[in-house]
Amino acid sequence: MAVTTTPKAKGLAASYYYAKDLDRATKFYSELFGFEPTMSYPGMVSEWTFPTGESFGVYKPQDGEHKKGSGLIFEFDNIEEAVAAHKAHGVEFEGGGKIDESPVCFMAFAKDSEGNEFMFHKLKA
Repeated sequence: MAVTTTPKAKGLAASYYYAKDLDRATKFYSELFGFEPTMSYPGMVSEWTFPTGESFGVYKPQDGEHKKGSGLIFEFDNIEEAVAAHKAHGVEFEGGGKIDESPVCFMAFAKDSEGNEFMFHKLKA
């Protein structure tokens, strides 16, 4: 009897959000991350690859359809400083930038220029 195996994912290639306005979203994330995209195709996609190897991007669907996303978590060394600085630059935070605490981390919930939801995060030591 033949045994078949299901191919397994070997990792996460990248995480992406849709963008209604790619230029606006690219500017938003370039300011959030502090560096320009490491890959881009004008009018289509911008992607940032972090020193740790993970990649994040924004993509403008060619059919113009936009679907709001959520669930991405960006790590910061100093979450208080990061929230204050990005709030001053117009990032919209839930609760005005309130930082929530769990047993293992600190979190602040935000929205990007396209309405996508994401989190600022800091693990406890």
